[in-house]
Amino acid sequence: MRQVTWSLCAILCLSIWDVGTCQSGKPVPRKRRASDEDGKKCSYTFLIPQQKITGPICASSTGPEPDKDRVTRMDIADVREVLSKQRREIETLQLVVDVDGNLVNEMKLLRKESRNMNSRVTQLYMQLLHEIIRKRDNSLELAQLENRVLNVTAEMLRLAARYKDLESRYSAMASLVNNQSVLINALEEQCMRTYSRHEPPVVPPLVQVVPENLPVNNHFTNEIQRNHNRAFPRGSRKDSSPTEGPFGFPLPPQVNYSSEGPFRDCYQVRQAGHTSSGIYLLKPDGSDRLIQAWCEHGLDNGGWTVFQRRKDGSVNFFRNWENYKKGFGNIDSEYWLGLENIYNLGKQRDYRLLVELEDWVGKKVYAEYSSFHLEPENEFYKLRLGTYQGNAGDSLTSHNGKQFTTLDRDKDAFSGNCAHFHKGGWWYNACGQTNLNGVWYSGGVYRSKFQDGIFWADYGGGFYSLKSVRMMIRPID
Repeated sequence: MRQVTWSLCAILCLSIWDVGTCQSGKPVPRKRRASDEDGKKCSYTFLIPQQKITGPICASSTGPEPDKDRVTRMDIADVREVLSKQRREIETLQLVVDVDGNLVNEMKLLRKESRNMNSRVTQLYMQLLHEIIRKRDNSLELAQLENRVLNVTAEMLRLAARYKDLESRYSAMASLVNNQSVLINALEEQCMRTYSRHEPPVVPPLVQVVPENLPVNNHFTNEIQRNHNRAFPRGSRKDSSPTEGPFGFPLPPQVNYSSEGPFRDCYQVRQAGHTSSGIYLLKPDGSDRLIQAWCEHGLDNGGWTVFQRRKDGSVNFFRNWENYKKGFGNIDSEYWLGLENIYNLGKQRDYRLLVELEDWVGKKVYAEYSSFHLEPENEFYKLRLGTYQGNAGDSLTSHNGKQFTTLDRDKDAFSGNCAHFHKGGWWYNACGQTNLNGVWYSGGVYRSKFQDGIFWADYGGGFYSLKSVRMMIRPID
């Protein structure tokens, strides 16, 4: 800019210098200029090269260089002042920018912390929500448990009330039995007095009593080691009753039971591939009803149909004809299959009979007969037996060909009723050498006016009541 100013000043100076020399080319003093102007005026044309102006043009017509220098320094001072001011503003702005940058960084940090805080708050909220849900579930479970406890308590109270009711009923029945026992004794004494006036009473002859030499060395080779239930006193009863099976028959609890079938007999059950002893459905040929029976498969290759069992005295066998015809008892404990069912089974084919006896020292013996069947009801289920073999002694052959006798149907060969003296139903003779449906006495040797225990004369005698007895049949091989 200073160079442009100096160029303009130089051009002005040259123009002034050339005014007096327009005619002759010589310089004319300034004092003669006025006279010359009165005569003739000169004109000049200046050609100034075009320059690109990049800054302010300073022109002064008052004087030479001192004024120009003064103006330039003032401009420079102003410019410098402006520049200083702008520099201060720039520094101020830089400070503001720095401060704003720090604020921005702080805002970023605050935003990051805010996001972290939001995540933490969300996590805490989810944990709180989960805890609330868990506590609610716990409350529901607690309520369910309380309901169960209340239900169980109500059931216990109901059972306790029922138990008390059963106790009262049992007491009433016990009193009735005692009264009946007293009445029976009184009647027996009255009968004895009546007989003593006229003739001595007729009592059945006692069977031969085996003195002290119970066989202890003979071993039943085909025996099954089983855990028998504990003995019950005479006349006791189990409280549990059998449940119902799928066909409406009583089903003992916790006993192997098969719903397959029905089968003709337990031998067919064995042929069908069943090897577990238990309860099976049978339907003999010619019979119109299903029956349940215990099939014994653990003895002599299995296939035995058990139709009579005594083991703990839980069932009363002193019953009438109709009971012995249809059957009674619990299949997993003591039971009688029924004369009609035994008859239907025996008429299908040729069967053999096995009688298993156990004494009170745990020894088992047996008596086997080569053939077995019953006559129909119009023959009062007369017994038909084959030849004997075994180690228990033959106490049943003397009953061969005899009709079945109960308290209400006397078909024995004795003048009185053997069922009355022996307290059971059997193929009595007069009265006989065995009484497997008699009274179950605990301990073996028993004391009774008559021989009414479960005895086998050739093994223990008439006053030794056996611990357990089983009678079973299987087709002849």
